[in-house]
Amino acid sequence: MLAAWTGLGAFEGRSSVRTWLYRIATNRSLNHLRAAERRPQAALPAGAPDPTSLGEVPWLQPFPDSILDELPDHQPGPEARYESREAITLAFITAMQHLPPRQRATLILRDVLGYPASDTADMLGISVTAANNALKRARASLQRSGPHASGRTTAAPTKEDEALLQRFVDAFMVFDVDTMVALMSEDVWLKMPPSPFEFRGREAAHQFFSVIAEQRPPRTRFVRTRANGQPAWGAYRPDPATGLLRLTSIEVAAVADGFITELTRFETTVAPWFDLPRTLP
Repeated sequence: MLAAWTGLGAFEGRSSVRTWLYRIATNRSLNHLRAAERRPQAALPAGAPDPTSLGEVPWLQPFPDSILDELPDHQPGPEARYESREAITLAFITAMQHLPPRQRATLILRDVLGYPASDTADMLGISVTAANNALKRARASLQRSGPHASGRTTAAPTKEDEALLQRFVDAFMVFDVDTMVALMSEDVWLKMPPSPFEFRGREAAHQFFSVIAEQRPPRTRFVRTRANGQPAWGAYRPDPATGLLRLTSIEVAAVADGFITELTRFETTVAPWFDLPRTLP
């Protein structure tokens, strides 16, 4: 916004203000990506199993559904493949961040915002042919990321989903690891950005949560919320120093075919976005 404000005198009206602002935002973002350094890796709890993989996503944060509800429901351009609310799932955002910066920008401008190829090329300072090629490669990469990266998993939970989520929360609060893992899919993913460590599969999940259960007291309260169109909770654990319950993480779940397919743990720095108090009595 500062770049737009200071450069307002150079705006010649050859495009809409909206397109001009997107051009500034896109190029500033690309410059940031090129200059960004990877964050240092955090340490795993003592005794935790080796991670299945190390995530390559440098930035990932949850977005509260309550803010989405307050936004005007502008329709994207006619070339958009994804509705704005369908393109905010964690899987979609993660898959996008694996793309090279120019491919990522092209995908967002074309498939999420619905800009035609000519406008996209103009914003990025490349030819229309180059923009179309970047979009083709981006779509192919997103397709290889699997069905969960399609961005179309924001439907309201069914009664069966709600029952599953409640059973999972009940087990999670007391670290009933066997029950937690039984409610997960065979290829479940556990993630914890900004830490790069990722665990896949029931066996890895069981080993990881067993170690956590031995080292930490049970969480005694979960407060429901929603993030990125998905069910989420603020997790609270007793604080011996104050006797209060202290917020320790925000957990975001993905559900499909009657199982938890992904559980992503976020740090508490994003709590104010979700109106989650730091402590509870």
